[in-house]
Amino acid sequence: MAYPDLYLMIDGQRLSGGGRRTHKVVNPATGAPLADLPLANAADLDAALAAAQRGFRRWRDSTAHDRAAVLQGAARLMVERQEELARIATLEQGKTLAEARAEVMMNVGLFNFYAGEVFRLYGRTLVRPAGQRSMVTKEPVGPVAAFAPWNFPIGNPGRKLGAPIAAGCSVILKAAEETPASALAVLQCLIDAGLPGDVAQAVFGVPDEVSRHLLASPIIRKMSFTGSTPVGKHLAKLAAEDCKRTTMELGGHGPVLVFADADIDKALDTLVAGKYRNAGQVCVSPTRFVVESDVYEPFLKGFIDRAGRIAVGDGLDPASIMGPMANPRRLDAMDRLIGEAAAKGATLEMGGRRIGNTGYYFAPTILSNVPLDAAIMNEEPFGPVALINRHADEAAMIAEANRLPYGLAAYVWTADGARQRRIARELEAGMVGVNTGMIGGSDSPFGGVKWSGHGAEDGPEGIEACLITKAIHEG
Repeated sequence: MAYPDLYLMIDGQRLSGGGRRTHKVVNPATGAPLADLPLANAADLDAALAAAQRGFRRWRDSTAHDRAAVLQGAARLMVERQEELARIATLEQGKTLAEARAEVMMNVGLFNFYAGEVFRLYGRTLVRPAGQRSMVTKEPVGPVAAFAPWNFPIGNPGRKLGAPIAAGCSVILKAAEETPASALAVLQCLIDAGLPGDVAQAVFGVPDEVSRHLLASPIIRKMSFTGSTPVGKHLAKLAAEDCKRTTMELGGHGPVLVFADADIDKALDTLVAGKYRNAGQVCVSPTRFVVESDVYEPFLKGFIDRAGRIAVGDGLDPASIMGPMANPRRLDAMDRLIGEAAAKGATLEMGGRRIGNTGYYFAPTILSNVPLDAAIMNEEPFGPVALINRHADEAAMIAEANRLPYGLAAYVWTADGARQRRIARELEAGMVGVNTGMIGGSDSPFGGVKWSGHGAEDGPEGIEACLITKAIHEG
């Protein structure tokens, strides 16, 4: 399958050329260029804002049936186009086809869930004396500026588009320049399902230029951002200048508490697969393994054995379990973080090196006995590296899990029911997995606390974030 042409999508029109600057999209499996992506100029962004303003006036008056029909139609088209969407995502992001196919189906589930949820955006009538009436209603917040990263090139745009459309908002999507074709393909499914062209726009550009331009406009009433904590803090400050509502899904540094009474084989089978999924480029990736002393040695050995069997290669190759990293920046980050940790005394159990001289491959890596002052223990590595340390007891393990300012996902493995409930309550995280790596679902809120952001996507909460609450009192 050939890589598709790239463009901006503004007011239902595909825009390219015209002297616009371009960004070269690269296949991370080979390092070879795929296509040139046109970047929006100021006039393009103004056109997108004007279209979003018109689209909001149209879409806010749409019925629940209208919105459900578009979302269900887009879900059906994604099922029909699953292989095409998956291959695009693998070409431009690097993940395996199996992972990309699953990502498409994640979007299908989310859009179908939202299609049902649009009929449940209830208000309420308050109890008042005769002759008075007070109501609480839900209304769409307005045009949304949505910023999506490259690590889930289908799923992230789906989240950013689905919730505003379900709520009756218009949206301007700024997806990652590394993975534009996936985002455009998701948007095209919505348009082909009947979404008016002025309701959703897709722009690409120099990130700081685009974000400053969109967030400076009073047309935008909400910002949704998924990405790193430093960039999220910057965008939150820009949004605060106009008191825009924000949903921020930021970085994490997932702790995994493993107790001696856990089913160690089940834990290892689950955690090793979860750690190296998408080459570790997952915000909820299990990363800091906080292991009780009694099972530390067998856990470490079992982790090394399983990680050593992971086949790394082109995501289009069915034999590959892990694809390349998405861009050379991540390779440089791995070299820096792993090298600094080893210099401070960490034990490199396996990996820690680039693979080959073509593409952006990095070996599955395990570090043990990692000092707490190593940068990798305090900075999200966002790569295929597991950090495994020994801890004496429950109190020390909880303290380590909560030590960082991040609080996105956390995991605990124990057979003790009372401990499961106790640890789940004590962990400072927006999502907790107890004896499982599955912490998301179309009907479940996805989001974090502390430096991992605020608000939630998915579930009823995802649409709620795109609504305002209005109280109406009649005398």
